[in-house]
Amino acid sequence: MSPEALAALAVALGAGWASGLNAYAAVLVLGGAERLGLVSLPHSLQVLASPWVLGVAALLFALNFLADKIPYVDSINDVLQTFVRVPAGALLAYGAAGGLSPEVAVIAGLLGGTLAAGTHIAKTGSRALINTSPEPFSNVAASLTEDDAVVGGLILAPVAAAIAARSKAFADGNDGSQLAGVDALIPTAFKGKVYQP
Repeated sequence: MSPEALAALAVALGAGWASGLNAYAAVLVLGGAERLGLVSLPHSLQVLASPWVLGVAALLFALNFLADKIPYVDSINDVLQTFVRVPAGALLAYGAAGGLSPEVAVIAGLLGGTLAAGTHIAKTGSRALINTSPEPFSNVAASLTEDDAVVGGLILAPVAAAIAARSKAFADGNDGSQLAGVDALIPTAFKGKVYQP
């Protein structure tokens, strides 16, 4: 597998997983990072950087953010979000792998939807249990932790893929100079700190 394919699949699967927690946050993180020039997303995902897409995602994120902090309202919201998170995970994963072969893109879409469904089910189940707690603080803490996990997961997915691709290149005796496509996915904040291209 080429390093570019590995990086695209890492973004695809990371976006699928993150969508299961919060699809709007996943769109905001990916689109915002592209808009700010922190990453270079695959061509089919560059539409996420559109001001319109970012604006709508921000509005929906704000509504979801508020609903997610109120016990029992968050459970109703999670049921409704089933129809958003899973398809969003599949679409984002498909889009991230769209530059690869059509077969790989479809497989990535299927895996992204599956990861989103699994994450969504885990989130919905754990939040239903948290709602039985008599105090509201655990609900807020769980919600903030989930939002942080989306941001962290989407940052770490391409970094981990790039490190793996570079390690494989060096193990194969290459200097890694052919990994420019992988390096473009690394957030600029990590370059020179965690990851040395």
